[in-house]
Amino acid sequence: MTVTLCASEATTQRATRGAGVVAAAFATAIMLCSQTVQAQLRVDISGVGATQYPIAVADFANTPAAQPIGEIIRADLSRSGQFQLINATGANLTAESQIDHDNWRNRGADYVAYGSVAQTGGQYQITYRLVDAVNRVELDGIAFAGNEKELRRMSHRIADRIYEKITGIRGVFSTRIAYVLQTSDTYELQIADADGQNPQVMLRSKSSIISPAWSPDGSKLAYVSFESDKPVVYVQTLATGKREPIANFKGNNSAPTWAPSGNQLAVVLSRDGISQIYTINADGSGLRRVMRSPLIDTEPSYTPDGGSLVFTSDRGGNPQIYQVGLNGGEARRITFNGSYNISPEVAPDGNSLVYVTRRNGAFRVALQDMHTGNEQLLTAGPDDQSPSFAPNGMQILYSSVQGGRSVLAVTSVDGRVRQTLSSLNGKVREPTWGPFTD
Repeated sequence: MTVTLCASEATTQRATRGAGVVAAAFATAIMLCSQTVQAQLRVDISGVGATQYPIAVADFANTPAAQPIGEIIRADLSRSGQFQLINATGANLTAESQIDHDNWRNRGADYVAYGSVAQTGGQYQITYRLVDAVNRVELDGIAFAGNEKELRRMSHRIADRIYEKITGIRGVFSTRIAYVLQTSDTYELQIADADGQNPQVMLRSKSSIISPAWSPDGSKLAYVSFESDKPVVYVQTLATGKREPIANFKGNNSAPTWAPSGNQLAVVLSRDGISQIYTINADGSGLRRVMRSPLIDTEPSYTPDGGSLVFTSDRGGNPQIYQVGLNGGEARRITFNGSYNISPEVAPDGNSLVYVTRRNGAFRVALQDMHTGNEQLLTAGPDDQSPSFAPNGMQILYSSVQGGRSVLAVTSVDGRVRQTLSSLNGKVREPTWGPFTD
């Protein structure tokens, strides 16, 4: 069995991670893949945040290459639902301009972001400023340098800085996401910018690919491939494309998830006859069974402190979510609303749990307070799957079926703002949001 690997220039559904990973392997085939996927995405946004900050983002000056920069920053801030964009058409600002605070306040802007781009050969330097027009102070000013291909990344980094300076919370616009794209006869493991743009293929195969999981430093992906006529867990380095099988035991090997340290993963193995949770070192050594259960345990996910796992089990008769210490012991059930709850992930701050719940026949994304047990349904279904927290904990990425089409979708953790990234060329499976990388 062969597959095609693709490395980046720099760098079905999640429920199948455990109990359902028993499907037959698909027929073999090889397809050549390019580094960049030519997929067009349309972002649809609905709802607004509880608080919106009025901001004007002027077009950046001095070179034609600067035109998309302001557009990217405005799109990033708009998608968050936390900013009200004030029209800055005709502002004609450069990084050296002095801001007329009263004029911008009269136009309704509490904040103004602007800047310039200087080009020397194939190198570009973006200089940006952020001004508080109410308090008449400059909040931020910095320059980024890179080549033309890095302009988009630098634009996202500026949006991140604006977001953090105004909200006090680190922005995630320059992070990345990973997901599996399934067409009629091909599976692709792709990574993309957080807005779904700039997709790149990491792996392409005729055999099923499931359960991608980012390493804590964002340099690797673990996933399950069926290319050997059985599910095997691989770890792939994104910068080089090099990959290694780290769990290839008798039976099914599935559901990889990284420990916060990056030195260990939890996996689900059926080597002893039924799907159970194990830990294994990142190099494939040190396999250890976490606990023993007479029924299926699957979909493990580490808590942020690395001291315990949340997981899905049918030990109570229906799929529910439990928590157990990394050294084993008695597992504690933590979901009690509804009769079907799967695919858990704990928020980066450890205070909430996201999962998929089935209510009245619809699969929806739910959020539960880890301390009180209070639950909030964030999506309406009918088939929302594989929720994954943004690294700042403010948004949740998931796959959804909308109007009969498979899409990537994002909701704010309060359910007020939703966005859809509409892909045109296949079914999106098991999206996962990557970590902060700098």
